[in-house]
Amino acid sequence: MIKAVVFDLDGTLLNRDASLKNFLDEQYKRLYQYLGHIQIEKYTSRFIELDQRGYVGKDLVYQQLIGEFNISGISQESLHQDYINEFSSCCVPFSNLLNILESLKERSIRLGIITNGKGKFQMDNIKALGIESYFDAILISEREGIKKPNPEIFKKAISKLDAAAYESMYVGDHPENDVLGSKNIGMSAVWKKDMYWGHAEADFVINDLMELLKIVESQEGRTY
Repeated sequence: MIKAVVFDLDGTLLNRDASLKNFLDEQYKRLYQYLGHIQIEKYTSRFIELDQRGYVGKDLVYQQLIGEFNISGISQESLHQDYINEFSSCCVPFSNLLNILESLKERSIRLGIITNGKGKFQMDNIKALGIESYFDAILISEREGIKKPNPEIFKKAISKLDAAAYESMYVGDHPENDVLGSKNIGMSAVWKKDMYWGHAEADFVINDLMELLKIVESQEGRTY
């Protein structure tokens, strides 16, 4: 029986691709006096390419963009700060986000988040999605001093949720950080399918968050 479900944030609850596209469109308009000499499609596509799904620091991304596009009159630091300040206003949830959280809470399942990233930035995004109150534990790597796939951050999360690993399920999109990281401590691993990553050695695979409910229900009464 599953007592706790822990989620990744970016690419799992937060549709980061759509959110980033929203942000870049808004940043381009907001800072048009500095960026207007670049075609918006070029600015957006190059940023997304350099960003590599959030695994490259934005300071490096903006440094590269400034050089490639001859951006002047605004610094790399100012562009980066604009990202930090404004991204949360552009957050887009995946479909059925609130539905699945409410359905799990109705079953008295404890909920958690483990996300790599900066503390305030990630909390701002969680709050922007309107989901903070659903979670009994939120662990952000900067604040914890450890990050996925380190097993200690998974152990800390399920300890906070008062559940054993075999009673817990982790849901994420990254094959190593999420799937293998959680499996390595004995949690059930659910891959939120994202073909950018190709394949994941998960216990379960979902395309939509609501599919998680059937998986949880299938584990009811299961003995270990």
